[in-house]
Amino acid sequence: MVHAQFEQTAREALAVKAVEAKTRKNLTWKQIAEAAGLSVAFTTAAVLGQHPLPQDSAQAVAELLGLDDDAVMLLQTIPVRGSMPNRIPTDPTMYRFYEMLQVYGTTLKALVHEEFGDGIISAINFKLDVKKVADPDGGERAVITLDGKYLPTKPF
Repeated sequence: MVHAQFEQTAREALAVKAVEAKTRKNLTWKQIAEAAGLSVAFTTAAVLGQHPLPQDSAQAVAELLGLDDDAVMLLQTIPVRGSMPNRIPTDPTMYRFYEMLQVYGTTLKALVHEEFGDGIISAINFKLDVKKVADPDGGERAVITLDGKYLPTKPF
């Protein structure tokens, strides 16, 4: 049976335990995702409290991290989503994404609407990929792909 959370504290506490176990066991998010049989982005988001995991994946993740049966159950519940309790994030990495939306949000909106019309890009039917690539000018660059299904606004 599908169950939903109605407050964030249980999943936040589980995320803390899971990250502590990940650190203690010196695991990567990729290794955890391989155990779950799901993508790295989705598995990471789920363990951090933003998605439910299917039963088999929840069991595999809990076993790998040494979490109990309560954690297996909680990993399967639909969470209250949203990982930034404050309006403006203070973590530098999260703030830079916020900054990108502040600078390019209206541009993205204009380009999406010009290309697709009135609607939204789904974060439910969604794929995320993060890659590190060499910068021709030296150093490294982050390539982040946000791949969401377009959902048109339907008059009623």
